[in-house]
Amino acid sequence: MPKVRRARSKPPPEGWELIEPTLEELEAKMRDAETETHEGKRKTESLWPIFKIHHQRSRYIYDLFYKRKAISRELYDYCLKQRIADQALIAKWKKQGYENLCCLRCIQVRDTNFGTNCICRVPREKLEDPNGTTRECVHCGCRGCSG
Repeated sequence: MPKVRRARSKPPPEGWELIEPTLEELEAKMRDAETETHEGKRKTESLWPIFKIHHQRSRYIYDLFYKRKAISRELYDYCLKQRIADQALIAKWKKQGYENLCCLRCIQVRDTNFGTNCICRVPREKLEDPNGTTRECVHCGCRGCSG
């Protein structure tokens, strides 16, 4: 999460004090995930915790504004402007069928071999695996965000 630049920009809006401890906690988790050793993991596997924390931070802001209506529009816009939450991901969550989307890379068809969505976008009941192995997204490690 980028540091909030308070010197050059205007101070945070009212209500910032309520969400700041949670955002600082998520920022600390993000720093730990970035500095965590990635030996023994695949190249993409080392990025999975970062995607997960990014999703949590954006979902926290989304839930506060749209579901619980606990923060003001001004504070919500401030969080988007400071890039605390991902604006494009939140825009997808507002659309039908994408309410539980894990990351934007999973719906980009250019990142797959056959020009389709990611495996995590296929409903779990349609992915019947006879061996009982779990399938996870190559990009973010999601095991199924389609529902």
